[in-house]
Order: sequence, then C-alpha cells, then structure tokens
Amino acid sequence: MTKCVKSSWIRSHKLSEAVLVAGQKVTVNGWVHNVRDLGGVRFLDLRDRYGKMQLVLDPNFGKPHAEAHAKSAGVKNEYVISATGTVQKRGGKVKDTASPSELVELVVEELSILNTSAPLPFSISQDNIETGENLRLKYRYLDLRRPSLNQMIQDRAQLSKAFRTSLEEQGFLDIETPMLYKSTPEGAREFLVPSRVHEGKFYALPQSPQLFKQVLMMSGMDRYYQVVRCFRDEDLRADRQPEFTQVDCELSFCDLDTVLGAFEKVAKDVTEDYTKQRPADFPRMTYAEAMRRYGVDKPDTRFDLELLDVGQYFTSSEFKVFKQAVEMGGIVNAIVVKGSNEAFSRKELDALTVHVKNHGGSGLAWIKRLGGSYASKEEYAGAWQSPIVKFLPVEVMKEMEKNLSLESGDIVLFGAGPASKVRQSMGALRNLLGKKLGLIDDKKLNFLWVTEFPMFEQNADSGGWVAMHHPFTKPMEQDVQYFESDPGKIRAEAYDLVLNGNEVAGGSLRIHEAEVQAKVFKTIGLTEEKAQEKFGFLLQALKYGAPPHGGIAFGFDRFVMVLTGSQSIRDVIAFPKTLQATCLMTGAPSQVEMEQLRDLHVQIRK
Repeated sequence: MTKCVKSSWIRSHKLSEAVLVAGQKVTVNGWVHNVRDLGGVRFLDLRDRYGKMQLVLDPNFGKPHAEAHAKSAGVKNEYVISATGTVQKRGGKVKDTASPSELVELVVEELSILNTSAPLPFSISQDNIETGENLRLKYRYLDLRRPSLNQMIQDRAQLSKAFRTSLEEQGFLDIETPMLYKSTPEGAREFLVPSRVHEGKFYALPQSPQLFKQVLMMSGMDRYYQVVRCFRDEDLRADRQPEFTQVDCELSFCDLDTVLGAFEKVAKDVTEDYTKQRPADFPRMTYAEAMRRYGVDKPDTRFDLELLDVGQYFTSSEFKVFKQAVEMGGIVNAIVVKGSNEAFSRKELDALTVHVKNHGGSGLAWIKRLGGSYASKEEYAGAWQSPIVKFLPVEVMKEMEKNLSLESGDIVLFGAGPASKVRQSMGALRNLLGKKLGLIDDKKLNFLWVTEFPMFEQNADSGGWVAMHHPFTKPMEQDVQYFESDPGKIRAEAYDLVLNGNEVAGGSLRIHEAEVQAKVFKTIGLTEEKAQEKFGFLLQALKYGAPPHGGIAFGFDRFVMVLTGSQSIRDVIAFPKTLQATCLMTGAPSQVEMEQLRDLHVQIRK
C-alpha cells in the first residue's frame, strides 16, 4: 500500500487563521498583492480568499531566510506563492481598518513560487478603479480577485445559505424541477432548445418552475423550495439578466396571511443573518393605494414626496391643459418639494420635463412659492413664480396653498393627463427627486408588501385581456362576479415584496379549482383546445383533489444587490452577461459547426 506524502507547499492555515497561532510555524498560500523592497528587507503582501497578511523576507536572519529572500527577488504582483515561516505580531502602527490577519506578519524561512503572472490588463490592488466594465468582464477571473467583488460573491453564498436554512426550518423540501420544458410563449420570450431525437421539435428553458411546483403541491409534497436558474430572452436593464436565480417556493393549505407570514419570516431571517439586525414587521399596501400615492407598484418608502391629486383646483381655472385633462377623465398630480426653490433653475426644470416625457408624461408644470402675502391678483403675482399663475384665480391659489401646506421656498411640480401615464411619469419623477435632493437614507432597509394587484390588463394592440401576473393566479372571491361583466374590476390574490423601491419577490395564491381556471383561460382568449394543448397536465391534475396552495419567488440576484448596497446586478453574479446578453470572457453566444446544426435539424437563413 502506497503511503500518501503531503507536498511541502500545501497550506497549514488560511490567512484569517494566522492571528490565532502567533509564535507558531505555518505554511500559507495565495497571490502576491503588493511588493515592497526597503533596503535589503523585502515585504510581500499575500492575499487569499480569507484575508491579507504581510510576509517579511530578511536575509539577515540566517541561511534559510537568505535563500527565501533570494527566491523572492523576481516575484511580482499576482504571482502564486507558498510561504513557510513563523507568525509574529506586527510592529509599528496598524491602520484601524486592518483585518485580523493584518495584525500579524510571517517571517519567511521557505518560499515556493507556484506560478508566475503576466502583466495585468488593469490594476486589481484597489477597488476604486477606472477601468471600463467591458474590459473587466472580459477578464472576469481577474476582476473577481478585487477585494470588494470577491467579498460580494462570498456574501451571495452566505445569503443563499441563509435562505435555505430559514426555509428548511419551516419544513420546506428542496426539490429539483426540469430544465428542459415545453414551450408556453405567453409572457417574456423563451430560450428554445432544438431536439436531436425529435426532429422539428423544441424544448424551452424555464422562465420559472411555476407549473411543476403547483403539481408538486397536488402530489402531496406540502412545502417545496428550490434555488433555481431561470431564463428569459428579453431586453436587459441594470437589474436584469437573461439567466438569473430565483428562490422558488410553494406551500399547501394556506391563505394569504399564512403565505405572507411564512415568507416574511424568511426575508427577516435572511436580512438578520447578513445585517445582524432584524427588520420590523412589514407594512402592507394595496396596489391601488401604491399607484395613487407613489405612481408605481414598487414604491421606495425611505422618503416622502407622495403624489397629490389636485385636479379639483383646476376645474374652474383658465389653464386649459389641466382643465381638459380632468374633464376627459384624467387626473392632475402634484409633488410638493419643501424649501427647494433654489435647487430648481429653469435649466434643471427643463431637464425634469424631459425626464417626465421619457416616462410617458406629456410635460411638467411648476409653481414656486417665493414668499410674502397677497389679497389681490396683482399682489400675489410677486408671491408666486410660474408660467401658469396668471391662469389661476386668487381663491384657488389660496385654497391650494392652505390644503398643500405651502410655505416660502416650496416648489410644486404638476403632471396632467390620463391617470396611468401621469402616475407612471410622476412616479419616475419622484424617484429622481429622491436621489437628486439627497432624501434617501442608504442605510435604511424598507420592506413593503404590495397586495391586491389587478387580475387582468388590456393588451395595447389587440384590446383583449391578458393576465397581469400569470393565468394561474387566484382571483379575489368577492370579484369573481365580474368575469362576465367587467374583468378589469377583478383583483387577484397576488402580492409583491418590495425593498427600497425594488421588487425582490412576487407570488400569489393559485387557482385550485378547475372551473375557476377555465374562466381565466376563457377571459384571456384561450380556447379549450389551446388550454389542453398548453396546460393539459395541469388541468388534469386539478381534477384529482388539488389543495389550496400559493407561493412566491424571490429574485435572488436583485435581493442580494439591494441588501449589499450594490449599484448593479452584475456585481453580485460571478459571471454575468452584458446589456447585449453576451459573455465577453467566453465569447458566447457563438456560431456552431454545420454538423451540429444538421444533427439538430436546424438551418440558418441569412
């Protein structure tokens, strides 16, 4: 039997452990972070995943030390080395932010160069680098060595573990569902996978394990979860990727409070594990209230600036734009910014107007309260500044000033038109103002449940109804009566979890009765034949004792991004795609050989 001999360069301790063994002889491995040569004594900063530590190479300590010093002569940044020596407390002044491993140093007796490094295309010795993102993504393995990004990926792993721990403590089972699924092209575009053995047929990569997890509930699994990869072939933004990770969950025999209670506990547990502080109970707000007060269904509640309905002040005014908006069934919304007159020059107001138009609004009006009092049309001209003041009666101005609690230095920003466009554009303006005026406390973590979403919305092109969430969402019982008369009135038992203005989870109670499911399919224009073709297995399963059930999917990448304070979702994914859905490191997507296409029965048309 051959005896296993351990190589002399294998580490005995991680760098983070070195502080615990001062005075002992250890072997450490890592990358050279920095090299300093001070009058014959050479210092190397060594880095591994766990920390950094200074290595001291002094030829005056004896022959082994001199040999190690000689070997270090050609060592450069990012060389991979092993060092053996004695740990000692570091002398001199140590910076307050030093990690535990930086409180000690290693007096090196033996040095092994395990690999060299070519000159780097960009510096990784500090986090605040000016290198463009595309270059960093091309050399992602180097980018990941940067301390902050390296720590971010470790934080992601910690948060994944926290999710699993919390869910398993509540009895959820980790069950895998298929990656190759049947195409159901509603919603976002799918990634299709051609089949080699079934000519002319395709699989689809899942946008979500939605139907499989519902079937699991019908199988008696009771509580399911999965940290799962999902795929959507859609246009990207800073917080979206073509492949992303969900913490997908489902449970049986539940009502709304049961579901929200279970997953609020998960969100609290995960947040506490990372921040060491447990959030307070999450407030709840209906979709209608969120849209009325904030203009968006994922409001950032860390600051005020709510949207105010001020249409009543313009019904008797001479300002035709606002008056006609109200007469035609639209709305006039205002945002009051306290004490900020001087922050808004005409140039800045023009820029805000462009922002509003870019988000669907027709324009932006404004009034500045300059100060002073007035009793007549002439007198208030000096107290207010705005192109629209001349159209407003004194009584209206006084009433608006009183009801909106306007004071000297305030500015009021107005949007008018169809309700949906006004709220969308003014909600976007509100978010911009929060950042521009420094109203957001970045240390806050404000969670919010948004509930009672509309069940259906109208397709802008066809005018037909489509499911706002997905067609398996349960309608609110009191609204089932509107299926035939007015589907737009039906509210769904759907809910989103919002964190600092970001949707970090979404879910619903599911339809567990075949008759209700049939009504939903009929409303969205799906014939019985089409429903059977697309979802036949689900409809069949509903006939065999489906329990009441519901669930949620946490957008894991986005949750990590918000919780860690990252600016981009790409910073919390080890190997992300660009905004053009490409991988610069590997060159994906790429062309394939014609033989492969022939095997898949696929032909490319130029």
